[in-house]
Amino acid sequence: MDTVLPVNADLETIRTALQELSAGESIACQSETVFSKAKLLLVKEKITGVSIQLIDSDGYVIRQVTGKRRSDVEEGEFSDRQQAVIRALEKVLRHCKQEGVRLVGYSDELVAYPARCKDLSQASVYALDVDTQGVYTGADSDSTWVE
Repeated sequence: MDTVLPVNADLETIRTALQELSAGESIACQSETVFSKAKLLLVKEKITGVSIQLIDSDGYVIRQVTGKRRSDVEEGEFSDRQQAVIRALEKVLRHCKQEGVRLVGYSDELVAYPARCKDLSQASVYALDVDTQGVYTGADSDSTWVE
């Protein structure tokens, strides 16, 4: 770890620490609040090549973000917009869990059913096909990806 920010670091302290980093170096945050502020500054100040890490009380990295230019993102990595869509999907799935909706993949279809169903044989009575717009394909499907 190159630099560890104080738990209550303000924006100016974070900005200064980020600007002093060289490419390949990292900065550690001990609180979620400081980590969030550092991520915002990383984007706002357009700092690339450095990493921000959220560490726990034992010094283990919980999360990490690295500033990159869009042109530096390798083929196969998700773009910023794609990552935002994935986070939105994860949020929707959290809401599904809160509201008692489970999802199950049948072959190449995605089906929703009430979580109160004790087993999947009951689920088929209440199952609702989810219109996945061709984005979801079951692992057992022999369909090929179509663009």
